[in-house]
Amino acid sequence: MENKVNLPLVGAFVLVLAAVLLAAVLWLASGGAFKTHYDRYLAIEDESVAGLNLNAPVKYNGVDVGKVLEISLDAGNPQRVNLLFAIERGTPIKEDTVAILKTQGLTGIAYVELSGGAAASPLLRAVPPNRYPVIQTRPSLAARLENVLTTVLAKLDDTSSGINAILSEGNRAAFSAALTDIASVARTVAARNAVIDRSIVNAARTLDQSAQASARFDPVLERIGRSADAVEKMGDSVALTSASAGKTIDTVGADAQRISAQTLPELERLMGELSALSGSLRRLSEQTERDPRGLLFGRKPVPLGPGEVAGRP
Repeated sequence: MENKVNLPLVGAFVLVLAAVLLAAVLWLASGGAFKTHYDRYLAIEDESVAGLNLNAPVKYNGVDVGKVLEISLDAGNPQRVNLLFAIERGTPIKEDTVAILKTQGLTGIAYVELSGGAAASPLLRAVPPNRYPVIQTRPSLAARLENVLTTVLAKLDDTSSGINAILSEGNRAAFSAALTDIASVARTVAARNAVIDRSIVNAARTLDQSAQASARFDPVLERIGRSADAVEKMGDSVALTSASAGKTIDTVGADAQRISAQTLPELERLMGELSALSGSLRRLSEQTERDPRGLLFGRKPVPLGPGEVAGRP
């Protein structure tokens, strides 16, 4: 007996099986149950992103966490570049997370490095009108080096200009003349070395002799000071005596007044002379204290003033 096969049923089964196999292949190709889900983040760079390509890796402390989906200029400010990242869901992107553009080894392949993110910092959220959360950025090492080199080159240029101004023709001539004068002075000093040595020795000897003379004159100065004090006391005693004599004369008659008229002027002159002598002794004592050599070598003449002539007042 001949078995009959239901061809439509077989065809339908084959079609269903093929559809299931195709769906399974597509599901497995897309990752299936192991498919990774990504969140999108935006970063705005203020520097050139040369070397950074689409699908360039995005790393968090060296660990691959995503890729670069889009690179575009900012429509409002062409000096800025907008970078759109696809980062694995669950990656702790915090408000203090920072994106820095880096290059990998000697190949120069650029990638984005994420760093920061304190444990206490909240997760980064999108803030209107931005569609995606915006990650902070910092200048790359290349940008910082470029800024430093630019500053250094500007300072070197200023320094070079200053050196050129200092080393102008006139300044070089003046510097050469100054060196010539210094050499001439040095030769003169070297030629008179012996004379300078003798002068120094004589000056030291003179200072020693002056110190010794000052030590010998100290007792003399003390005696002169005591004499001046004694003369001053004598003048005071004479003044008291004159005052007493005046009182006595006032009590005497007309004869005593005549004697007083003759005696008192003499006493007044005597007192004046005693006062002048006391002042001279005191000035001599002070001058000797200031310049002890004056007793041996005499007093130096006072230099002439403007417009004065020797021998004429």
